[in-house]
Amino acid sequence: MFERTSVGLDVHARSVAACALDSETGEIIRQSLAPDEVTGWLLRLPGPVAATYEAGPTGFWLARTLAAAGIECPVAAPSRLLRAPADRIKTDKRDALSLARMLRLGEIVPVRVPTVGQEAMRDLSRAHAVAVKDLSQARQRINAMLLRQGLIYPKDSHWTREHTAWLGRQRFDQPAAQSVFESLLETELLAVQRRKRLDKLVASAAADCEYTTVINALTCLRGIDTVAGFGLAAEIGDWTRFTGSTIGSYLGLVPSEDSSGQSRRQGSITKAGNTRARWLLVEAAWIHRRPYKRPGVRLLKQWELVDPTTRLRAQEGNQRLHRRWETFDARKKTSTKANTAVARELAGWCWSLAAPLQQGATMHAAS
Repeated sequence: MFERTSVGLDVHARSVAACALDSETGEIIRQSLAPDEVTGWLLRLPGPVAATYEAGPTGFWLARTLAAAGIECPVAAPSRLLRAPADRIKTDKRDALSLARMLRLGEIVPVRVPTVGQEAMRDLSRAHAVAVKDLSQARQRINAMLLRQGLIYPKDSHWTREHTAWLGRQRFDQPAAQSVFESLLETELLAVQRRKRLDKLVASAAADCEYTTVINALTCLRGIDTVAGFGLAAEIGDWTRFTGSTIGSYLGLVPSEDSSGQSRRQGSITKAGNTRARWLLVEAAWIHRRPYKRPGVRLLKQWELVDPTTRLRAQEGNQRLHRRWETFDARKKTSTKANTAVARELAGWCWSLAAPLQQGATMHAAS
């Protein structure tokens, strides 16, 4: 659709710098607005109107508000915006004008705007990740303090009931040190309880949400449990946007490249796209290095929740990914590089499980 007025918005918590380009008159209209004034101001501009702003900490509420008012508003991917290397002056007004010009030229690469429910699922997944990280840090602090005092747990298994009981028996001569240690134990206990609560919330949400069939399919692959499957489904959302070859690029799992003429140089992975989803796949890829002859109890239970086609596809993926690890190990490839390559292929297998299910659901809804 042709828009007469293209608007760039530089959005902050309490202010919005707006710049509108009128394609008929060539006029540039600038305005400083409060966030709740944006919709009314846009509706007063010569129509049709389209607006855009960068994805960032302010989220997607403005895009949803404008869409409800009938105003097209693609949210721009910050990493894909065109910027001149020599442009060293950055202000809100210049950013808004630049966004308006790129929107007029059709150079905006949009991100997917999730629904309110989808964003809530993503927030839950990320809250669980934060809880796991906080627990890990709390335990590292306890281990560090014990190490400074020369106290080493005699067994290999840590954070079991026996280990927890051993921690509770430790005493320090200095009252200050004892108080600090007890505070660290309290922090660890609270972190465990918080993670367990979020474990239950994730399991409950995964069992009854719009992505339940996709989560059930993803968890048929080794290394992807309910938490990881829920996280991948919430972060990626619509798998039909990609193909088996483009999903790896979206997740930043493909090599960077700097080629010119006859010279071709490839570097480390791009690490573009969704950081959380990439991390989940990289962690899951390590599991496929372990021996695999037949599915375990968890996979057998999970396979009962999916159709035969998905089950066969998942089994094929599990076997293929383990063979890839065997090949890399036989070639003595660096384990981190090998794991990244397996993670990239794992992304493709996840897509092959999820995309057909979403495509089928879309076709069913349309009919």
